[in-house]
Amino acid sequence: MLKYSIKRIILALVTAFIILTLTFFLVKSLPPRGVVSPDVNVRYAFYVDQMELGYVVDMPNPVEGWTLLEHFHFDVDHSDHYFYTKPILEQYGAWLGNIVTKWDWGRSTVIEPNSSAINIIFSRLPVSFSVNIISVVISVPLGILFGIIAGLKKNTWLDHFISTLVMIFISIPSFVIIIFLVYLLGIKAGLPTIWPTNDAAAGTKALGYIIPVLSLSFGSVCGYTRFVRAELCEVMSSEYLLLARTKGLTKNQAITRHALRNAFVPILPSILAEFIGVFSGSMILESIYDIPGIGNIYIRALNQSNPDYNVLMVDMAVFTTVGLLAGIILDLSYGFIDPRIRMGEKNS
Repeated sequence: MLKYSIKRIILALVTAFIILTLTFFLVKSLPPRGVVSPDVNVRYAFYVDQMELGYVVDMPNPVEGWTLLEHFHFDVDHSDHYFYTKPILEQYGAWLGNIVTKWDWGRSTVIEPNSSAINIIFSRLPVSFSVNIISVVISVPLGILFGIIAGLKKNTWLDHFISTLVMIFISIPSFVIIIFLVYLLGIKAGLPTIWPTNDAAAGTKALGYIIPVLSLSFGSVCGYTRFVRAELCEVMSSEYLLLARTKGLTKNQAITRHALRNAFVPILPSILAEFIGVFSGSMILESIYDIPGIGNIYIRALNQSNPDYNVLMVDMAVFTTVGLLAGIILDLSYGFIDPRIRMGEKNS
């Protein structure tokens, strides 16, 4: 397991490097940005920082015929000083060097001009994680419960009813569900229709979680229900369960001691995979409900007329890290949940 864990970590690091490298070149290929900020002092401080990081070159005089949008950043002090952007490959080398040597991911250009991009993202992580974790905590027991009921009542009206609801709600995206919930629970029932502000009362902040959490939970509950039902039905029709019944165990004993226990081997690791899906799917939902999380910031940074490159890179790094880390934990969890996997590795 230790050897396998080291291999998975190294592979994850290589994968993250490739993803972020491709993202860097794709993001830098977006249209050129314009003014960083209307404030001259903020703009000057930003471009000085860019020169120190190695992204731009200070040129005393612009070359005749070159336009600002094509080759220059806007002048920052109303003098004859302009800043020439270095080639992408040189910027990429400087970007990697700054991260490795100084852990400097650059400055924001649009979201919070001249503020540290990594601080902007980290300050919004708690909100995103809290919404997604609460959603998983609610959806896991409900999904497992409905899946067990549907599996034990296979081919009955209750099974058909649950399966029909699952097919309906699993087909509806979370950003569509939240629109209906905003109307039904927000406008009609009086719950907050957008994310409460920082100075709102504690009760209002708590109520603000209801609509986004429910929107994320519907799909997760349906996914768990369908998965648990499928696994339980497969186990219920297995030969070893029939053997347990012939040895004198009652139906409830066979289900409790054997069926549920074996069905949960692939179910428990899937919780991590579901969290990754919920975490990624909340990006659009955060924008709709105006949740100040990293998903909302990603959409804002990308949709600006002047994309916020550095914030995009840090945001992508966080999503990549969460996905790869959860994948490693998911793979390792199989060995701890099912000892046969560890024994099979030794025998091979």
